[in-house]
Amino acid sequence: MTIDHLLADARSTYQRVTPVEAHRQTSDGAVIVDIRPAWQRTEEIPGSLVIERNHLEWRLDPASSARVEQATVGQRWIILCQEGYASSLAAASVRRLGLDVTDIIGGIDAWREAGLDLVIGPTDVERFVPAESEGGTS
Repeated sequence: MTIDHLLADARSTYQRVTPVEAHRQTSDGAVIVDIRPAWQRTEEIPGSLVIERNHLEWRLDPASSARVEQATVGQRWIILCQEGYASSLAAASVRRLGLDVTDIIGGIDAWREAGLDLVIGPTDVERFVPAESEGGTS
């Protein structure tokens, strides 16, 4: 098995979304979760929730004593990384918990290319990224 096989296997378990689809889904209550480490979060999506990768499953599982407040049954999660690779592996892992999860094709790089709003980061872990009016970039 190679990483390409591992990625293909992970992605076969759910349907990925484009940045525009992800943006649209947030209007229906989906939460974008940015799993990148602080050093990569120079730009962030307003309204996204920052949970670094190593805590993700514990924070999103509604049955976990370490869950975030938003981790409720039926919550839709959209995982984000830099280019859409780590987020695919993370989404597949979270999906094994029975949660409604996907990831963004192309990550934050694709979000930027789509011309969607970004703000300057990094935001503290387990916080929502502030709105553009609090220091945006686009």
